[in-house]
Amino acid sequence: MFKVGILTASDKGYVGQREDVSGKVIDEIMTSNEYEVIYYKILPDEREMLSNELIKMCDDLNLDLILTTGGTGFSPRDWTPEATLDVIHRETPGISEAMRYYSLGITPKAMLSRGVSGIRNSTLIINLPGSPKAVKENLEYILPALKHGLEILKGIASECAAKN
Repeated sequence: MFKVGILTASDKGYVGQREDVSGKVIDEIMTSNEYEVIYYKILPDEREMLSNELIKMCDDLNLDLILTTGGTGFSPRDWTPEATLDVIHRETPGISEAMRYYSLGITPKAMLSRGVSGIRNSTLIINLPGSPKAVKENLEYILPALKHGLEILKGIASECAAKN
């Protein structure tokens, strides 16, 4: 079972003015697909705070996967992609490209997503949109390939393939 962390970037969520529905959607989807959500945090849309939290989640908590939600649009306060790029060692553009491609079949506004994904040490970080509907659509789309990618990242892909 892979260990997952959820990081929500939301000024209003951080101060309790808005419920974090997107984070709850991530938790429900991952839990129902046999992932273990062990960490959840809401932070304001502050690049340095987000970067520091991502480093903590990767380096101190040793999570396998971090799913962020929010902060991927055009607002002057949207810094999640930059915070992610600050901390990753290797980009995984195929994941973000696949989500945008899939979402474009639903709405042309998907082209406005700036979400990125990448690897820090042995942790995969994926930026999801802020809308609960878009989170659900994107996460369910990438989920079938996600497990295999994590198995490769963790060096257990051949072991898992042999068991199946």
